[in-house]
Amino acid sequence: MNANNRTANPNAAIHLATVRLTIAAFFMAMNIVCSSFGIPVPGGHLYLCDAVICLAAILLNPFEAFVVGGIGSFLGDLFFYPLPMFVSLVTHGLQAVVISLIAHKTFKDHPRIAAGIGVSVGAIIMVVGYTLGKTFVYSTWETAVVKLPYEIAQGALGAILGMLLCFRCGIKKLFDRMTGGV
Repeated sequence: MNANNRTANPNAAIHLATVRLTIAAFFMAMNIVCSSFGIPVPGGHLYLCDAVICLAAILLNPFEAFVVGGIGSFLGDLFFYPLPMFVSLVTHGLQAVVISLIAHKTFKDHPRIAAGIGVSVGAIIMVVGYTLGKTFVYSTWETAVVKLPYEIAQGALGAILGMLLCFRCGIKKLFDRMTGGV
């Protein structure tokens, strides 16, 4: 059954919507969990939520990616560290939407290249967003600059892990099989 027949059949369309909602909810829960603890490094922590955001954004449409990235990060911060929750909503939400748009709208014959460009741009958005956001939240540019190397490391680690999970570990193939490539 091709994608056109699947969406023409109301039961198949409901099934597909349910599958996509469940996948987005799973990624959102993973984002919240990964936002709740960090890997301690000298002078800060690295959080793995960026890997979840990158992976989800490569697979999902922009709206679903925003829900996972923006709202998931907002909730993770709300539960565990509320001070930057609005910075997370905007920064990770924008990051996820941009990754999703690039991954789905550019280089359609080369999805790995499109996803690689998307996560690279997404990492830049995350680093800039958090640097500016921390300047606002902590009221000092110095605090944001001190955290800049950790933001860069987190963005790069998240982009690399997201790509590896998606393409090397077969999550993209599994996702396409579950959704029929839609």
